[in-house]
Amino acid sequence: MKNRTTVERKSERETVVTRTFNAPARIVFEAWTKPELFKKWWVPKSMGMTLVSCEMDVRTGGTYRLVFGQGMAFFGRYTEVTPHSRLVWTNEEGGDDASVTTVTFEEKEGKTLLVVSELYPSKEALDAAGGAAEALVETFQQLDELLVTLGASAGRA
Repeated sequence: MKNRTTVERKSERETVVTRTFNAPARIVFEAWTKPELFKKWWVPKSMGMTLVSCEMDVRTGGTYRLVFGQGMAFFGRYTEVTPHSRLVWTNEEGGDDASVTTVTFEEKEGKTLLVVSELYPSKEALDAAGGAAEALVETFQQLDELLVTLGASAGRA
């Protein structure tokens, strides 16, 4: 069964993207917090970009830095890390227009409802972000594919 990704503008400063994954929260959380897994699904393949560097110190106060082939970098700090249920981080590459990302993982009957909220400091900052939330539709399809392989390998372990 294919799960749908929904993208919604909650307010003039916030977008919310939701999707259910057919995997337990522990596995979905690992895909978000282990660099070797994150690199496999994060960049939409249609963009033709590669993630050349992925540094993640996933703990409250830890930092991350993602560098793409064109030298474009995304970086910030984890402000909240609750294993298997919640991640919050800053997106500091935006300077004064930096957003805060909150990801929640809610498990029910072996499936995980994932909710990604992006809160911007202003309507203008959100408007300037363009289709960032819509890009998650493709990346979540890629995450779904990765979770299938992780589930299959976990089943053989």
